[in-house]
Amino acid sequence: MGAGQEPPGWFERALAEPHESRRVTVGDAAIHYLLWSRDTELPGLVLVHGNGAHAHWWSFLAPFFLDDYQVAALDLSGMGDSDHRDAYTAELYAEEVISVARDAGFGADTIVIGHSFGGFVTIQTAIRHGDVLTGVVLVDSPVRPPDYQWERDPRRSPIRRKRTYPDFATAAERFRLMPPQDCKNDYILEHIARHSLMETDGGWTWKFDDRLFEKITISNSGEDLRRLPCRVGVIYGEDSYLFDQEIADYMFKVLDESVPFTAIPEAQHHLFLDQPLAFVAAVRTLLAEWRHSRPNRRRPALG
Repeated sequence: MGAGQEPPGWFERALAEPHESRRVTVGDAAIHYLLWSRDTELPGLVLVHGNGAHAHWWSFLAPFFLDDYQVAALDLSGMGDSDHRDAYTAELYAEEVISVARDAGFGADTIVIGHSFGGFVTIQTAIRHGDVLTGVVLVDSPVRPPDYQWERDPRRSPIRRKRTYPDFATAAERFRLMPPQDCKNDYILEHIARHSLMETDGGWTWKFDDRLFEKITISNSGEDLRRLPCRVGVIYGEDSYLFDQEIADYMFKVLDESVPFTAIPEAQHHLFLDQPLAFVAAVRTLLAEWRHSRPNRRRPALG
């Protein structure tokens, strides 16, 4: 990660937007979230980060949606400033998302946007709480075909064991995106790294629970995708390592023709880090269409 890149004006203005830092208890864990709201009568938008990430991955993007929405970005348990758990489940993660929406005062017109692992959490939230959601947007969150040849060992945790560093600067310099990719927007990486670290007795280390994937039960299947009871949108990076054309074709087939799929050019898996304004434009276009049209997606029969 480089240093010294001057942040653009839009980025600094976004971070200067007033917001609250709040907590809500779900089960035995305190869940931290950020809330932006200019008008409490507006519908809610909940942003769900990816694996090992936190709410501040969204804090430079959330203000772009405030003309039409109140926005909440949460730290899932085991990540960010939320508590760690002895066990993590799909049910608990879905309850965390919907509890944040309720605590923020959002109504039955809420939309959830989830990136990567957060997309799987978003799917589970929709399955369990679709009656209070207008729709969900899956952001580079691949649901793979049953016979997909994935070169990685599925038993290997995507979270590496944490190290402790002697000082903040040394730790921040070790920040890396996972899966690895280049990102020219160093000012964004520096912002995210700053909120990824915590001080301990021995120095500085990462906030996430590095044993999370040893304690988790969550599915990622086409059957879950097929059961979604609300509107769905899919946005992905055209150059994403995780979201290739085979996966896009499979998800399009499992869903139906009314579900929009939008590829962001020149974007990899962490698409709103390398192409933030293109991502904002794609999301705002999708949400504007939803506000001015009726859903025509076939709702599945749930039993």
